[in-house]
This record gives sequence, C-alpha cells and structure tokens, in this order.
Amino acid sequence: MPRGYDRALYILPFDHRGSFQAKMFGFNSPLSDAQTAEISRAKEVIYDGFNAALSNGLPREKTGILVDEQFGAGILRDATSKNIITACPAEKSGQEEFDFEYGKDFARHIEDFDSTFCKVLVRYNPQGDLALNTRQATRLKRLSEFLAGQNRGRFMFELLVPAEKTQLEKLNGDKATYDRELRPRLMVEAIQELQDAGVEPDLWKVEGLDRREDCERVVAAARAGGRDRVGCIILGRGEDERKVRQWLGIAAEVTGFIGFAVGRTVFWDPLVAWRSKKATSSSICLSEQTFVCLLSSHIARARDILPEREADTCS
Repeated sequence: MPRGYDRALYILPFDHRGSFQAKMFGFNSPLSDAQTAEISRAKEVIYDGFNAALSNGLPREKTGILVDEQFGAGILRDATSKNIITACPAEKSGQEEFDFEYGKDFARHIEDFDSTFCKVLVRYNPQGDLALNTRQATRLKRLSEFLAGQNRGRFMFELLVPAEKTQLEKLNGDKATYDRELRPRLMVEAIQELQDAGVEPDLWKVEGLDRREDCERVVAAARAGGRDRVGCIILGRGEDERKVRQWLGIAAEVTGFIGFAVGRTVFWDPLVAWRSKKATSSSICLSEQTFVCLLSSHIARARDILPEREADTCS
C-alpha cells in the first residue's frame, strides 16, 4: 500500500500498561489473574464510552482507538469486527529504550490482530546517548521494513523528546522553556535522523507545540523527500483540557496536522470516579463528552486546511 496517512484522524488512546496498573490501580508486577481481569474490565468501560460516542455521531471513518493486547485483546478484536480504526502498541511498556514487547515474536502478534496501525512509543533525543539512539533506530527500521513489506497495517510513531540533564541545566531546570525553545528543534532533528536510519512512519504522533512555525517545521521534516502523504497528530501527554485545546488550536492551522490522540485527559477522572464507586459504569460517558468536545473544536478549526471533501463531512 502507498505509505503515508493524510486523512483526518481522532484517536482515543488507552494503551497504557505499566503506568496504568501502578497509578490507577496501585498494582505491582507480576499481576495475578484477578488483577489482570480488573484492569481489562476498566479498559472495557473506556471502550463502552467510545462506542457511546460513536452512537451519538462521531464520524466512524475518522475516529479510532489505541489499546494494548495485554489488557485489551478482546477490545481490539471487537473493534476490528466493527470496522473501527484500531492501533496496537508494539513497544515494551515502561522502558526508556525502545524494544519489542514480544521480542523476536513481534511479527506474529502484529499479524494476529491486523490492526489499522502498529504504534510505537519512542524516547529519542538527538543530542542524547548515541549508542542508545542507534540501537533503537536499528530495531525501528526492522519494524518499518516489516510493515511496509508485508502490508501489515500502517506505522504510527509516537515521538517523545525528553530533556537531557545537561540541556535542562543550561535552562536552569526550566522545563517549560525547554518545551518552548529547545524541544521543537530537537523534534525536527529526531525525525530527520530516524528517516536517515530507514525508519518510515505513515503517521507521527508528537508532543504539542506552542507556536505555529514550529508545527510547520515538524510537518516539513515529516514530509521531506517525497513523503507528501505522511501525517502528524498531537498527543495529549496527560495535560489538562485547556492546554490540549491550545495545542490543537495551533496545530489545526497547519496543513499536515490531521488530528489528535488524547487519552488520559479524556478518561482518567471519570474512570477514577467509577472505580471509587462514586459513579456507575454508564457515567464513564462523561469521557465521551470531553472527547466529542475536543473533536468538534478541532474539526471547526481544521475546516480551512482539510481537503474540501473532508471539510464537507464535518457539517
């Protein structure tokens, strides 16, 4: 299939694993069968909210889920049977260095679920450890070539560029300044380095940017060298709704940013309420309201930059 993905896309990610079991449930590994079932049930509740949102008018052809095999295998199979856009992570959870969740057996797991997207989360600072970056790029090239060669779904690359200690020291420890002044340039460099290493995502899932010109530079890097159909989406990074709205508003003005992947901002508080027995499972649909609101806001801002056929469907 032609590489790249440039259609509007709005993803509800709930593929969190290690952080989810620790921060939401307070569970330590290894998990018991009962603990695994409890986490899986919570993800089913999130999926119920997503399906309710679809029933209330979310555009099925533009809206999807990102969920893991460990706790969401049944969700992935159900969504695929309903022609819902799906994404499944390939990375080992909670690791600073990218590696495959299922090691050398990664290909079989991708084939078993046949999701729309295979997703990876990668921490990559181009001014960081060269050996680390090289090891990661080698594994990622292998995955990229497998997906392209076998036509096994599209490649979604979640790029995080965490600050190096020396970088923060030069900024007096100011993470906000790092995000605003240094991270955008490093994101562009990371994309270029990974492309040069043979890593070819269809879609870059990136941290929010505070300036339009930085969004433009990221898209230019993602689409360089004839990669004209490659798209970018904004991830929520667990920020509050105000900040996420700000990022989406900026990105929506830039051709090449086609949507978002916002998860914890949407589902965390309603899920906490449900688990504490302060709410019934049906009230998780509060998450639907936030998701629909984010979706509507983004579509409204994006109409001028989306192709006419896409903009018309938002009416």
